[in-house]
This record gives sequence, C-alpha cells and structure tokens, in this order.
Amino acid sequence: MDHAYIYYGTKRLWGCLKMVRKVVIWVLLCVFLVLPINRSALAVESETGIKDDDKQLIENENVPIIEKIPFEIKAKSALLMCANTGEIIFEMNCDEKRPIASITKIMTMLLVMEAIAENKITLNDVVVTSEHASNMGGSQVYLAVGEEFTVHDLLKAVAIHSANDASVALAEHVAGSEGVFATMMNEKARELGMTNTNFLDCSGLTDEGHYSTARDIAIMARELIIKYPLIIEYTTIKRDTFRNGTFDLDNTNHLIGKYRGMTGLKTGVTSAAGYCLAATASRDGMDLISVILGADSMSLRFSETAKILDYGFSNYEIMKIERKGAIAGNVNIRKGLGLSIPVAYEDNKSVLLKRGQRDKVKQEVKLPEYLDAPVSVGDRAGEVILILENKEILSIPLIVTEEIEKATWLKLFLRLTVHWFSLARK
Repeated sequence: MDHAYIYYGTKRLWGCLKMVRKVVIWVLLCVFLVLPINRSALAVESETGIKDDDKQLIENENVPIIEKIPFEIKAKSALLMCANTGEIIFEMNCDEKRPIASITKIMTMLLVMEAIAENKITLNDVVVTSEHASNMGGSQVYLAVGEEFTVHDLLKAVAIHSANDASVALAEHVAGSEGVFATMMNEKARELGMTNTNFLDCSGLTDEGHYSTARDIAIMARELIIKYPLIIEYTTIKRDTFRNGTFDLDNTNHLIGKYRGMTGLKTGVTSAAGYCLAATASRDGMDLISVILGADSMSLRFSETAKILDYGFSNYEIMKIERKGAIAGNVNIRKGLGLSIPVAYEDNKSVLLKRGQRDKVKQEVKLPEYLDAPVSVGDRAGEVILILENKEILSIPLIVTEEIEKATWLKLFLRLTVHWFSLARK
C-alpha cells in the first residue's frame, strides 16, 4: 500500500512538474515578446528602412536614359517617352517653349474624360452650340448656333477631325465658358508638373502667350492614355461621319491605319507652330509617346514620328512584373500576438529595358529581420529589388497581408490562461 501511494504520488508530482515547466516556458516567452527593443535592434530597423514612409521607388520618371540622339531629327523639338514607366528614351530641345497649335486639344480631351470619369458629365449629354463656339475658325465641323450634339459626337469631332468649334462647345459644357476651362487647363498642367506650359484657349488657335514643350506634351499625353484609355477608341478611328452622315470626319493623323500599333494622338499646325504631332503607339505591351514640334511640312511630321517610334520599338522592350498580391515571404513579429506574417507584392510594375537585357535581370527579395506589433494590412514590409549589371533598376514594395495586435500583459495573460487550462484537461 505504501509502495502504491509513493508510486502514484511520484507520478502526480512529475505531472505537476511538467505543467510547471510549460508554464515557465510560456511566461518567459511572454516576457521576451514585451521587452523593449535594444539599440542594436533599432539599428537593424533603420538599415532596412522599413519604417521610412518616404522611401521612393527606383523609377527615373522623365529622366533621359540615353545621352545622345541616335539620328538626325528634322524638327525644332522632339522626344520619345516610354508611357509604361514615364522614362524619356531621348530628347531634342524638349524644354524649349513653343506654340503648339491643336496639340492643345490633348489637354481639352483630358479634362473632358476626367469630367466623365467623375460623373460631372456623360457621353450622352446633349450640348447646345453657343455663338462663341460657332464662330471658331480653322478646322471645324461648322456648328450652327443652337445646334445640338452629344458629348460623344463632339469628342469624335475633336479626336478625329481636330474641330475647333467642337472643342469650344465641350469646354463650355464642362466649365461654363472657355475662359474658365482654360484656367482648369492650366491648373491641371501644374498638377501634372508641366512647368513650361501656358494655355489661353482650348483649341490652340492662339499663338502669342500660348505655349508648351515636347516634355510637357508627353506628360499630358501619358496622363490621357494611361488614365483614360477609352480615348483610344476615338483617336484610332480613321474615318467617320458627323451630322447624321452628312459631314465626313477624316483623321488628321495619317499614321492611323498605316503605322503598326498606332493609337493616336493629336496633330497641330499653325504658321507659328509649324507642323506638330504627338503620337502614341503600342506593341507587345510597350506603349511609346513621340512628340514632334516645328517640322517644316506635313510629310516630315509623319516620317520623323515613324522614325522615332521605329527606333523605340527596335531597341527597347518592357518587362512586366505582374505579381500583385503574390506572397513573397514571411516576416517575424516582435511584441505581437502572432509570431510571423506573410508579405505580398504591393502592385504590378513595369521596367524599360534595352533589347537583350531581359535574361540578365535578377530579382532579390529584401525582408526586415522583424516588424514590431501592431501591424495592419497594407503596412510596408520589405521590397523586391530588380538588379541589372549590379545596379538596382526597380523596387517593388512588399506589404503586410494580415493584422496582428500588439501583445499587452493582459492579452498575454489571457492567452496563457487559456493555454494553461487546455493543458490541464489533457
């Protein structure tokens, strides 16, 4: 009997000791989780830069990526931009202020599309022609005072035929008057960083005091086609009609239907501006914008544009990293109710490469040693770096995909108590 008592007493004591050991381990873990971070840990955090909300992506928007123009360009100003990334491939006098004629209508179309997107107007709105709109000269669809057309019809007249009267009618519908609309144009230009541009009207008929640059034109063209791709359905129409088929609309951009991948965008000509063309084209996922200002003839503005675009498509390509939401790894959590958390690609990205470089690009995932709780969905947590020839060419942020609360003493105690009782039931 004594032996049995000793045996069962020893067994119970051993069971209690095992439970105490587990409790001690959990207490030590809790203490470890809530202890303040030491200075060396802070140094790691600083080096990783995870808490730096101002960290910028490694994207050299609007910076030339080659130094010299690869061929002669017969125009006053010229530029080639990759619309996917905003990088300028090459330029010639791209910051020289010049009259731009009907290239102006890119901004007019941009503000009209913006108003549609914001539900301020619709494509089916009926616009009544004012006397001011009917009095426009130059290229027009001969709107009569009181004549009514939808926004859709007027937008076609602007995008295809470069109609000045249709531009004014749209401007008045959006803003109430062309003067107010011109103010909106300049405000949008400032917002986009078009620092060398001034608009006085919505059509480009004004030469004196109304100007822009090849760089600024590329910036607004990119905003239009990237943010409002619906406009391409208008700018790619080669031929259409107006006023119930009684008036022909022929696209002033003669490269539409002739140059492979041409998607737009706008021609312009006055005696002061010369022959101008801002063109957009797309092949194999790469979108290019070329700008020609001040060419001496209509044929030159088209041939020089084709030459510029040919160079871009022949020598460059786009590498797309379409992994938005894909998990890139896990990061440890300190002082939290969870021990680790998955992090994912924040967004899809594109990088411009010279042809032949794609296979040389390497990707490196950089994760912080840990994150301090609390963490929320969308918090930055590392980055994926694209490296070409030992140079970082793109950074894709990684973000937290789950929420983890901070571990307070009370929360840890409650969690420990629940765990303790679950052990006792076993």
